[in-house]
Amino acid sequence: MQRSTNRVDTGTGHVVVIGGGIAGLAAAHRLLATGLRVTLLEATDRLGGKLMTGDIAGTQVDLGAESMLARRPEAVDLARAVGLGDRLQPPATATAAVWTRGELRPMPKGHVMGVPGDPAALGGVLSPEGLARIAQERDLTPTAVGDDVAVGAYVADRLGREVVDRLVEPLLGGVYAGDAYRLSMRAAVPQLFEVAREGGSLLDGVQRIQQQAAARRQTGPVFQGIDGGIGTLPEAVADAVRAGGGEILTATPVLGLTRTTDGWDIRIDTRVITAAGVVLATPAWSASTLLAAESPAASVDLAGVEYASMALVTLAFRRSDVAATGALDGRSGFLVPPVDGRTIKASTFSTHKWQWVADAAPDLFVLRTSVGRYGEEDHLHREDTELVDVSLRDLAEATGLAAKPVDTEVTRWIGGLPQYPVGHLTRVARIRDEVAKLPALRVCGAVYDGVGIPACIASAHRAADEIAADLAGEIIATPTLVQGTRSEAGQ
Repeated sequence: MQRSTNRVDTGTGHVVVIGGGIAGLAAAHRLLATGLRVTLLEATDRLGGKLMTGDIAGTQVDLGAESMLARRPEAVDLARAVGLGDRLQPPATATAAVWTRGELRPMPKGHVMGVPGDPAALGGVLSPEGLARIAQERDLTPTAVGDDVAVGAYVADRLGREVVDRLVEPLLGGVYAGDAYRLSMRAAVPQLFEVAREGGSLLDGVQRIQQQAAARRQTGPVFQGIDGGIGTLPEAVADAVRAGGGEILTATPVLGLTRTTDGWDIRIDTRVITAAGVVLATPAWSASTLLAAESPAASVDLAGVEYASMALVTLAFRRSDVAATGALDGRSGFLVPPVDGRTIKASTFSTHKWQWVADAAPDLFVLRTSVGRYGEEDHLHREDTELVDVSLRDLAEATGLAAKPVDTEVTRWIGGLPQYPVGHLTRVARIRDEVAKLPALRVCGAVYDGVGIPACIASAHRAADEIAADLAGEIIATPTLVQGTRSEAGQ
């Protein structure tokens, strides 16, 4: 017996956003500002995607992304627009270390994603042989890069593998959980790619990048957090969307997407929602499935996007126990090169890094470790207790910390970070070209223009603006700026 399907005809000027991560929420917020009506559909029972807060020993902390780049305006501007401007907070310290060659060593300064401009800053991190290899760089012939090149391959060719293995890998791994020898330089570190295309010395090119950055030096912090956690941003945006007349439905997976003469049919369980436009703000595999019938070429390219998974292990200690051991100094944390063979790839000392964490839990010391890189899925199948134990062992070896935690929380991000291998931007261009052939449908999210929060929001704004332009003749409401307040955001 067939189930009947209820058709919800929403008329003109209506856009459905599929996906309730920060990109989908930002797209909905932007669309409402143009006067379009919006419905956002999220398959799970929670908004925010990889932005999430949780409880550790009675204190709210971030269990996903914890900061956002402030030198790009999109994320900070959105936070202010939804009423969180007075809660923006830069890190209390940005003094990090790298755990390599058996010691915690200060993170060298004057680099671009681990690529140095001055080898003198790398003493202790690199061996004498590694430093000697860098000194040869200006005598090398230019390295051809073509349309794209792997970051690790290019830097190793110019400066030697030690620079990649002990600096570039841990820094890129912290952003992409990826393999530097696979990651696209054009996509992941575009300023270095431009230097590489010019030819000549990489060291001189890095120095030029630093000089240009100094010439346009912005005041204010490089990164920002939010008092209460970056994970509070999605709900604040969601509240602003609701206040602007948008509808948000969670636990509502989309089962099908069909083009019609008037727009789109979006099938959810026994209902079909009609819309003039659609924004797909989902992971690549989901977008691939939904586009299989309407854009087979885009679907195939999306299906080829690989992801890395990771786990965050959050640990709370009595601050008196940590102080008694003298194990931790004022650093914000440390990175771990894969070549050193450790399980954890980084640790963030949240109590040092974020004043709001220190103020919220004055008797606790909160830190977290991350486990898992591209191709290292085995670690994620361990029990929570195993991940806690291995984190504690690595922390003890790195810092001497011997205290036992009073509370722990393990958060797994399966398929959390899309990978950007060589040729990724060409793939993205093909996807967008194919999707653009469809009327009033666009894609956005971490797959396309960067995995950071500002990049995701920028891709959402691009998608929303293009949809609004497509539907300009159908807008039936007066454009309004969708604002939020602290009370609207439940803060």
